[in-house]
Amino acid sequence: MLLSELLSVIQPIEIIGSTDKEIKGLHFDSRKVGEGDLFVAQVGTAVDGHTFIDGCVAKGASAIVLSKREYITKTTSLTEDRPLSPTYILVENTDKALGLLASKWFGEPSKALTLVGVTGTNGKTTIATLLYKLVRAMGHKAGLLSTVVNYIEDEAVPATHTTPDAIELNGLLRRMVDAGCEYAFMEVSSHSIAQERIAGLDFDGALFTNLTRDHIDYHKTFDNYRDTKKRLFDGLKKTAFAVTNKDDKNGLVMTQNCKATVHTYSTRALADYKAQILEEGFEGMMLNMNGKEVFVPLVGRFNVSNLLCIYGAALCLGFEELEVLRVLSTLKPVNGRFETIRSEKGWTAIVDYAHTPDAVDNVIQTIREIKKEGAKLITVVGCGGNRDKGKRPMMAKIAKKGSEQLILTSDNPRDEEPKDILKDMTDGLTAEELRSTLVIEDRAAAIQTACMLAQKGDVILVAGKGHEDYQIIKGVKHHFDDHEIVKRFS
Repeated sequence: MLLSELLSVIQPIEIIGSTDKEIKGLHFDSRKVGEGDLFVAQVGTAVDGHTFIDGCVAKGASAIVLSKREYITKTTSLTEDRPLSPTYILVENTDKALGLLASKWFGEPSKALTLVGVTGTNGKTTIATLLYKLVRAMGHKAGLLSTVVNYIEDEAVPATHTTPDAIELNGLLRRMVDAGCEYAFMEVSSHSIAQERIAGLDFDGALFTNLTRDHIDYHKTFDNYRDTKKRLFDGLKKTAFAVTNKDDKNGLVMTQNCKATVHTYSTRALADYKAQILEEGFEGMMLNMNGKEVFVPLVGRFNVSNLLCIYGAALCLGFEELEVLRVLSTLKPVNGRFETIRSEKGWTAIVDYAHTPDAVDNVIQTIREIKKEGAKLITVVGCGGNRDKGKRPMMAKIAKKGSEQLILTSDNPRDEEPKDILKDMTDGLTAEELRSTLVIEDRAAAIQTACMLAQKGDVILVAGKGHEDYQIIKGVKHHFDDHEIVKRFS
């Protein structure tokens, strides 16, 4: 692609050099840069891409997009007898430029798809995944971008982030278009919005789940976190739709400046889409959804909200209501989201991804509403390392309050000492609460202990990792699957 054509989607402050040259590749990772490529120097949280410009020029990069002018003169002299070999494109924000350039590089694939983004703290994976399954069950080709796994129709593509980087993201969307997909559903994380990974994407719809404390280590304040999520809705076009949760106090905040058509859902207030639980058990719920009864193989009030969001989005996409309800009744839970494992010994285990205070509370309350009177709830939970430390004591307090037995353990310690993480969690408990709480650093041993303590009718909640099949300890990824451990001792 000609550099001039590629640059047509951004507004450079200044261009130094020729734009009449063919670009062979687009990269933000300097290690991948080769002769004839364009390198975008991002200012990362750990490493500044500008420091790799010299190396990229030495490897024959044809063009450099940067936001720091001093790196132009630092790289080569600006004299008539020694002209610049690469073209330098100075921009305000290289993160945003990368998103726009990536979209253009791959032929703006989001414009060829009906693209729906899902944002919020909890529920994104369930909503995006079940929408993908629903649309395919109705005979349409679709793609999925999620925390658990990405899909291009039937082809599974491993997921490394909730939302991929801009180049990988647009590459996946391009593959969806080439595979004949009509729809794409994607989780949109707050990190991806803040880092402009979704810049240049053409969203036809946006869905809001809820907002509770998460990622404060990155966003610093809850208001920053909220306002970052809101940017997805602020950027919607007039022809798009937005579906928002009226039960969350931030639901209508999200759509305050939204140009799209706004629809609401609620389990307790007047809204476009409403539902209530008629019957509930570990195998599913009978719901009244907008006046029509439907049985769904999911449980929990939080899943009623998720299903309402899916139902509303499907209607906004133009699908027939009764067919939507029929397909909803066939959809199974997403891997690691309130997954039920029955023990031959008579107890039940729930494996769930809940890793925020609100998510843990929701799952515990759901279990308490369903389990038989007199049955114990044994909760096994930990917190990830190198993440928001402020939620650790909160999660321990919530888990202790809702459980007959609490076992605190490791999650993904990453680069932190597990003992330090557990100390942060136990700081949320009183001396009396601590006396009746087990602290078992080894997660497998913690789950085994819960299985040994459980009696017939009891429920074990293993929270925090859900679909993850690994633990990260001191930067090394080890195989670890909560499901496997539970089944080993069931």
